[in-house]
Order: sequence, then C-alpha cells, then structure tokens
Amino acid sequence: MPLADFARAVFALLLTLGLVGLAAVALRRFGPDAIGRMISPRKDRRLAIVESLVLDPARRLVLISCDGEERLLLLGEGQMLPGSIPGPKPKATVDA
Repeated sequence: MPLADFARAVFALLLTLGLVGLAAVALRRFGPDAIGRMISPRKDRRLAIVESLVLDPARRLVLISCDGEERLLLLGEGQMLPGSIPGPKPKATVDA
C-alpha cells in the first residue's frame, strides 16, 4: 500500500471520528429533543420542575409547580411519596 493511500485512509478515519465527536457534543449540549423545541416551542406549559435535590443514589426530592401550586415529591425505590407545600409568598413592599 503506497504512503498516499495510507495517509488518505488515516485522514478519512480522523475526519469520521471528528464528525462523530462533534455530533456527540452537539447532542449533549442541545439534548435529544432540540429539533422538536426549535420547530414548535411551547410557551403555555402548566407543569415545571422548580428544583431537584438528590438525597442518595436511590432517592431524590423534586419540587414541581402545577397551575401555581407547588408539590414536593420523594422519588425512588419504585415509590413516589407525594406531599404538598404552600407556594412562595409574595414579598411585602414597604411604603414610606
């Protein structure tokens, strides 16, 4: 195999690996549903994850908001233990 053919094969391999790596970085950055979000973004969502806290490898606390009401969920070990907490109170303004 001549040196030119070997160099061409190595260049093609490096180019292919580079494109695969670039696609992996783009997928990690934009997420698997990025194309769907670009085509039809939804502004009127009723459900949102406010905060999430990992307690241990098996359990996680998730604070969700649905229609202005916040719920605290304990997820893990095949169970979900729902709880309800009051939403954030509006801050009082001081009139001088």
